[in-house]
Amino acid sequence: MGGVRRLGYHISISGSMDLAFDRAREIGCTCMQIFPSNPRGWAVKELGKGEKEGFRRKGKAYNISPVFVHMPYLPNLASPKEDVYRKSVEAMKTALGRCNELGAEYLTVHLGSHLGTGVEAGRERVAAAINEVERSLGGVTILLENEAGQRNSVGSKLDELVDIYNSVSHKRVGFCLDTCHAFAAGYDIADRDVAKEVAETLGLERIRCIHLNDAKHELGSGLDRHADIGFGRIGRKGFESFFSVPGLKEKPMILETPLVETPKDARGELAAVRKMLGD
Repeated sequence: MGGVRRLGYHISISGSMDLAFDRAREIGCTCMQIFPSNPRGWAVKELGKGEKEGFRRKGKAYNISPVFVHMPYLPNLASPKEDVYRKSVEAMKTALGRCNELGAEYLTVHLGSHLGTGVEAGRERVAAAINEVERSLGGVTILLENEAGQRNSVGSKLDELVDIYNSVSHKRVGFCLDTCHAFAAGYDIADRDVAKEVAETLGLERIRCIHLNDAKHELGSGLDRHADIGFGRIGRKGFESFFSVPGLKEKPMILETPLVETPKDARGELAAVRKMLGD
């Protein structure tokens, strides 16, 4: 990738999947994240040959990589309800198929809610699901994303993520570290020592992506509410401290902040982040 800083946003796929690259290029992304389909539905529209070829062609032409695909909202891999669980596993297989169609390298997944059955039961469901989809992986690596600490959620504690990783046999799995979620779950990543501990707990080499988001609410709030970089509770100095941990600022970063809706402001936010990173 030529030493280029890999920094981008979650980008809309409205109209056609390949248009995401045009939107990403407009605001200066060098990597990006997309949904594989409608994020609020189960149905997945089949892609035409031209759309798939256009996606791959633009990715190479624009040098925007890697492409991270994020699972839709409805699947719950930790669910104790068999019908929801089976549907969620099939949705993950479908999303993996979409990744391989497009040449995307990573599928990021939220682990979901155990619905009161306990974290251990939830962890076992998630690990079983990821083991089950091994034959559907193709060239894709699954990334487990840390949660913000919502009630009954699985994966807000870092050791829960590590336990799931250790229970997956194929190891085509890594982590996506969301800064807002970590802060909301009680990890004060604005403190360099805490950020270093987070990186060491997950394993720096296993963190394949950082979701770079500031937090609207206070440390340990359990609320998944993103703020623009430098304008939330983590703040500019907090991110500078976070980036001072060796190895973190070299990771591909995806922003999921409100500014993505306005291209001019998004370009400014990316520029501000690059400045924090010392570019």
